Amino acid sequence: MFKPTPNPPETDTTSPYESLNSKKLHDAAERALDHYLIPRLDEQPARQPSTMFTVAPAIKTEELLAHACESMASASVMLSDFAGLLDTPYRQTLLGIQQVVMLGELAVNRALDNLELPAEH
Repeated sequence: MFKPTPNPPETDTTSPYESLNSKKLHDAAERALDHYLIPRLDEQPARQPSTMFTVAPAIKTEELLAHACESMASASVMLSDFAGLLDTPYRQTLLGIQQVVMLGELAVNRALDNLELPAEH
């Protein structure tokens, strides 16, 4: 009988696990790929924050807020001054940043106003 299509190609019937050496080679390749491609969470060191610039834990909240308010006021003035030296569109960008800093300063001021200070004896 005549077949219009050719026979399918012959496939290699050799399994990668046919001999002990091929299984060892396959396992070694899997371990190597896993080592480089799968991060191990237990081996990563815990992140330790830098202590170069540390805020002392005993500082009172109102002192921290007052310092933050002063820093934001200074940043607002610096941004405003620097914006005066630039042409558009950079001036608008700096003035936008200055406005965000100023709004943060207002929020910190409100927090200071709402903060109940301990009664002095």
